Amino acid sequence: MIRIAIIGYGNLGKACERIAIDSDDMEIFGIFTRREPSALTSPYGTRFFRQNEIECYKEQIDVACICTGSANDVTELAGRLAKSFNTVDSFDTHSKMIEYADDMRKSALEGDRLCFIGIGWDPGLFSLMRALFNGVLRDGNTQTFWGRGVSQGHSEAIRRIEGVMDAKQYTVPKEEALRIAREGKGGTLTDRDRHLRECYVVAEDGADKERIKREIVTMPNYFEPYDTIVHFVSENEFKKNHSGMAHAGFVMRGGSVNDKAQALEFSLRLDSNPDFTASVLMAYARANAKLYAAGERGVRTILDIPVSALLDNCFIANVRKYV
Repeated sequence: MIRIAIIGYGNLGKACERIAIDSDDMEIFGIFTRREPSALTSPYGTRFFRQNEIECYKEQIDVACICTGSANDVTELAGRLAKSFNTVDSFDTHSKMIEYADDMRKSALEGDRLCFIGIGWDPGLFSLMRALFNGVLRDGNTQTFWGRGVSQGHSEAIRRIEGVMDAKQYTVPKEEALRIAREGKGGTLTDRDRHLRECYVVAEDGADKERIKREIVTMPNYFEPYDTIVHFVSENEFKKNHSGMAHAGFVMRGGSVNDKAQALEFSLRLDSNPDFTASVLMAYARANAKLYAAGERGVRTILDIPVSALLDNCFIANVRKYV
């Protein structure tokens, strides 16, 4: 059995817990939280521990699944954990991935550990598709679209702003940009051309809404490169109309081979973003345990992890089933 620790108990952590409970090859050692453990309960009876005490259980955990927000928590926490644990995270700030990988590599090698970073659907599965599409269709251009759907990372970034009680951010593809990309003419599209970011925010009583809006639209990496709309709504309206976690997305590459037009497209439609992201995380937690046992150490992105590591151990059976 693979002994899993879940770090954080928000939507993603709860989804990972249920997947592990339903798996026949995993057991949850515990959930580590910044909140008071005695104040939390799990429908499955999982134990809660203080997050800052996790190193005390180093020898009892095979893989730590980091389910905190990418805005601040992952970068601050993962480097420390990498010195003592094998980890899997869904860090999602594309522009900082190289810097993050370099920092994590130092910690993982220092601790003789194996850490998977950026493991979700983007970065993650979409990264894999972009690499595959670019590799097999060399003459062309690739475009990625997200939505319409809720971005957990962007929503979390808004919730961290002083004066914000709750928030959801919807990423919305622009129809004209989708049309251009599907025609294989998307090479000149900018981030602002492709997407609109629409935010629904519940502000605390007396909060400065103009300041909150300004902090959102000027936030580097998250909102500054995009057209962003901010709506302030009541708590009741938020609960009524913005409780879902659906998402969607596309990776497209258009090009030519021997002067013949070719097009590739990968898409997903998710009723629940955190549940699907959790499914990806837990699949790669299995792969992490397997590759660590085989002697791999250091940091891996999804591009460095063989797909076969996600499957059962019998290679011949996998060939028959999937090829």
